[in-house]
Amino acid sequence: MRSKLYKGVLLLAAILLCGLAGMEASADDMPVISDGVLIGEKDVSGMTVDEVQAYVENEVEKLSASIITIQMGDASVNATWAQLGLTWTNTDLVKEISELGTTGNIIQRYKEQKDLENQSTKYEIEYELDEDAQEAFVQSLSVYNSEPVEGTIYMGDDGTLQVESGTDGMTLDVDATLASLKEVLTTYEAGDVIIQATADVESPTLTAELLSQMTDVLGTATTSYASSTSNRAKNVENGTSKINGTLLMPGESFSVATALSPVTEENGYALAASYEAGQVVESYGGGICQVSTTLYNAVLKAELQVDERYPHSMLVSYVDPSRDAAIAVGSKDFQFTNSLDYPIYIVGTAWSGTLTFTIYGVETRPSNRTLQLVSETISQTDAASNITLTANTGESVGYLHQVQSAHQGLSAVLWKEIYIDGVLSETVQVNSSTYTASAAIYEVGVATSNSALQTAMYAAIAANNLSQVQNLIANGVESETESETTAQTETAAQTETAAQTETAAQTETAAQTETAAQTETAAQTETAAQTETAAAASGETVVVE
Repeated sequence: MRSKLYKGVLLLAAILLCGLAGMEASADDMPVISDGVLIGEKDVSGMTVDEVQAYVENEVEKLSASIITIQMGDASVNATWAQLGLTWTNTDLVKEISELGTTGNIIQRYKEQKDLENQSTKYEIEYELDEDAQEAFVQSLSVYNSEPVEGTIYMGDDGTLQVESGTDGMTLDVDATLASLKEVLTTYEAGDVIIQATADVESPTLTAELLSQMTDVLGTATTSYASSTSNRAKNVENGTSKINGTLLMPGESFSVATALSPVTEENGYALAASYEAGQVVESYGGGICQVSTTLYNAVLKAELQVDERYPHSMLVSYVDPSRDAAIAVGSKDFQFTNSLDYPIYIVGTAWSGTLTFTIYGVETRPSNRTLQLVSETISQTDAASNITLTANTGESVGYLHQVQSAHQGLSAVLWKEIYIDGVLSETVQVNSSTYTASAAIYEVGVATSNSALQTAMYAAIAANNLSQVQNLIANGVESETESETTAQTETAAQTETAAQTETAAQTETAAQTETAAQTETAAQTETAAQTETAAAASGETVVVE
């Protein structure tokens, strides 16, 4: 029995020796990987060591060159795995695999081979990545963070409102996006990959949907500047262009003075008539009050909130009393607020003598509700007799020029009448206004070599006697002297007495004395009037009517 066991052991050893001897002989010729060995999903059994080495290096290279793209909206950034710090860490993998079933004593080698025959052994190529490189890659997308771009509305060439949609604003969520990147990187799978970044999205307030609703006319007003000088017309058109296209969000306020400033030649304005100290003067921007006034009437019809409004110092001709809105930069402004729940869009046009402002928005008032603005005059003065004459020493007698027409004094109230189905339902006072009377101003030439005529002219000017000035221009002072001399001669001829002649002489002397006194008084009166005018003009703000 012992002999049989000994023989069996010898037989097994012989078999092992023969088998291993045969394998070693084969390995010397062409070493190959044992059966049942996988790298990932790749079966490398029977491959030579060099073939396995080439395969592994190729897999590392493919992964290193693979591109990862992170998209955020329309923007994106790219990086390869190599740029993210990819490193192959188990570089002894091929050596380890090649030694399976070929190292150790005969028994160990035999056992390893039998184990591989019964169950495959799987190996993985192991990698590392640079954490800092990954975070820097994600952070690079932050340059594409953006604020929302509001949609726009504008008047097209065809006279209809056009709308352009806005775009969303986006802010990168770095942590969430980095987590998405790391999840992809854990797979270590070659091939290009696209990742959607996580971002906080902020939509614009003025969406195309909202803007497309803003087609209702909430209020419109028109005035004429057809009789304006070319400079005044230029100012009206320039001022209108600076307000045209204004869009106001709910709760947003608007200042006309700010929009039109600075009122300078450099900002497109010319010299034109304006109000100052009760007179009409030339100043830059003359006429922009008509811009403000026309917009004021459109705002009233749209029933927006009026925050600040002033009447002119004197009446204007292009609107009824109390429907005006004066502008004096630094002291008078027209301001209003969009008190509605929707944005409003202001369109202003000034062309060929017609100025119009139209306010567009979303109409929320009942369709059966209408309104009318009514100007009521409370009191007024007669301007016909309000005359001021001024001496012009640079012009000869006979020169008579009206430099300003008379403005009547007036107080007025503006009412808003509200109608429901055409029936007056409510009357609301909008404002009250007081306008100062101003005189018609005439310049009178006084230069002449005839001292008597000059004296008489100054006296007429001091008395603000326009008819007397016109009479002196037409007839001169000589005709009055001759009439007086003729009357005195007739009286002397009838009495033919020395006493009467003496009396006539005394009378003439007295008349000359009186004339001299009047001349002095007239000169003093003119000086006082000039002083008063200068004082009134000092420091007065120009209102560019």
